[in-house]
Amino acid sequence: MRHGTVLLVDDEEKILKTLGRALREDEHEVTTTSSAQEALRLLSSRQFDVLVIDYLMPGLTGLDVVRELQASVPEPDRPAVLMMTAHGTIRNAVEAMKLGVSDYLQKPFDIDDLLVSVRRAVEEQQARSGLRYLLSEQKAQFGQYGIVGRSRAVQDVIARVELVAKSRSTVLITGETGTGKELVARAIHDRSAERAQPLIKVNCAALPESLLESELFGHVRGAFTGAVHARKGRFALADGGTIFLDEIATISPSVQARLLRVLQEREFEPLGAERTQKVDVRVIAATNRDLQQLASEGRFQNDLYYRLNVIPIRIPPLRERREDIPLLVEHFARRIAESLGKPDLRMADAALDALSAYDWPGNVRELENTVERAVVLATGSTITPDLVLLMPGARDEGGLPSARLHENLAWAERESILAALRASNGIKKDAAESLGISQRALSHYLGKHGID
Repeated sequence: MRHGTVLLVDDEEKILKTLGRALREDEHEVTTTSSAQEALRLLSSRQFDVLVIDYLMPGLTGLDVVRELQASVPEPDRPAVLMMTAHGTIRNAVEAMKLGVSDYLQKPFDIDDLLVSVRRAVEEQQARSGLRYLLSEQKAQFGQYGIVGRSRAVQDVIARVELVAKSRSTVLITGETGTGKELVARAIHDRSAERAQPLIKVNCAALPESLLESELFGHVRGAFTGAVHARKGRFALADGGTIFLDEIATISPSVQARLLRVLQEREFEPLGAERTQKVDVRVIAATNRDLQQLASEGRFQNDLYYRLNVIPIRIPPLRERREDIPLLVEHFARRIAESLGKPDLRMADAALDALSAYDWPGNVRELENTVERAVVLATGSTITPDLVLLMPGARDEGGLPSARLHENLAWAERESILAALRASNGIKKDAAESLGISQRALSHYLGKHGID
């Protein structure tokens, strides 16, 4: 059992002595007072795990103390509250629960019942403190990668990253587009013993098969038409470090065969070369497709799939971890606002509610872009709902836009111009300067968007 710090408040000295002695015998650190005003002073000067307070006292009631506590003490620093009363009513109990009172004890009660409630409150309070510490540590360590969240899913990803980073094992990262697969790969490399060695990234979907082989394995002079110089491939450049192969599901059967050999033998030949080249490299692959399903359909080599899937890391889509959206919004908004010289900018509750309700098919990347756009377009001290809801009337059931990308961009372009004109009181020269464009370009955009 964990032992906590308890503030015991009751205007009856006999109760203070009796309950105080019982709590101390239960090995809690107990501070007692018969004054509600003194209790508030103590609560403002130090932290307690639990506040045990009588409901009816001279001057202020226990509920008055709880209300003042909520108004003056930040939520992370507030104790759990146990309310005692000999004058209990259902209405009082409901009001106490609404104010966050964790337990409501009707006098006379068994002291053992109080001890059980205090133990439970201490356990929960210290568990929350531990979680806050872990989250603050995580924010400091992983916030730089954009891996932010309190959900179990994100905590599992972070724990897996920490374990994987200590090895040289091959990793397969799966997840929908925009979930942050490259960020996880970067975190694994940066926390590994090879962090000083190169991290080489290859988007396999961005290159045709003929170029991809040369890109990965290099070539010698004259290996094919146009190969006037020898060139090192990405595997050779990553020697001693990490190579990140994004969109691995798109590679052709011939590239799959060559990649399998690298994973099995740690060697390859550049195109046109006769000599084998050894390589010591950790492979991290990523895909937004079901690689196992592709393998079962014969569209991806089974052997290669098993070689890649040594340590799998699945990044859940944002819609499966909505509790992380407020943290991500805060993270992105603060970073972007500070870079733009808007450190006091805040997100309106209605705007945050809208962001939290949306399904985010583009996941974290789409959320970050939306927050950045809202911060850039904000002209006051608050990000209002209209800044996160693009193109009113073109929204899906989640409350955010379902329009095509070019329509969203055109709307954002028009809104940026209107905001600049409003800020400059309609003076085109000043508006153009704030937008970083010429007056001639501004005239073009005014005509394009039908702005008079």
